[in-house]
Amino acid sequence: YHESLVHPAMLMHPNPKRVYIGGGGEGSTAREVLRHKSVEKCVMVDIDGDVVRFCKEHLPENTEAFADPRLELVIEDAKVVLEQATEPFDVIIMDLDDPLEGGPCYQLYTKEFYEMCKTKLGPGGVLVTQAGQAGIKRHHIVWSAIHSTLRAVFPTVLPYNQAVYSFMDEWGWHLALTDGDIPSKLSEEEVDKRIATRIQGELKFLDGCSWQGLFALSKVHRKTLAAETIVMTKGTHRFMHATGLTVAEEPAAKRAK
Repeated sequence: YHESLVHPAMLMHPNPKRVYIGGGGEGSTAREVLRHKSVEKCVMVDIDGDVVRFCKEHLPENTEAFADPRLELVIEDAKVVLEQATEPFDVIIMDLDDPLEGGPCYQLYTKEFYEMCKTKLGPGGVLVTQAGQAGIKRHHIVWSAIHSTLRAVFPTVLPYNQAVYSFMDEWGWHLALTDGDIPSKLSEEEVDKRIATRIQGELKFLDGCSWQGLFALSKVHRKTLAAETIVMTKGTHRFMHATGLTVAEEPAAKRAK
């Protein structure tokens, strides 16, 4: 999930120095961002201080990221902090909760929010957002609507998905470019070259070959995106609904034996 969220956006930018993360309280998004040698400052804003404190104490794989002097951690509303920012960012990464009805984040998937984000990006800026379930049966719920909403604001939007087994589905993201003239397709060789020169350490999932797979959408997905018309605004929303997990229990009589 985190390699797919972070590295395509970071590698599409020629030299990302300033990065903004909305959400990402457990620190994994910041960890992946800070692997990029070019990064000088990463501002991470999460509204839930309890989650951040718990993860700092109990996720040793993110200890180094939380201690990195390039990381500025802010416990606040991600929208408010971004609105108040005075210096532009090269990359904005929205690692938010899903757009649930009555939830804390659904307003951060709207045209108005993306218009504000665009003003906070510098030349050649890139925005990426997680976009919910993107498997064959559920990609039409919010993934396609987020895509059409971003397309109402940015000249180029790249949709992609990948199976994330801990989420029990394929998951989706959308990458938006402020500069429509930037090449939106990278060869396998170019991706491998950028990873080798720009990222510290070896990635577990992403390389030039798997990059091609991320953006190779099925015919069903492509048809859904082409037909999608909704643009989410403050007054028009499409919500994702948690599917839950049902675990069958062994009958009591059988357990007694």
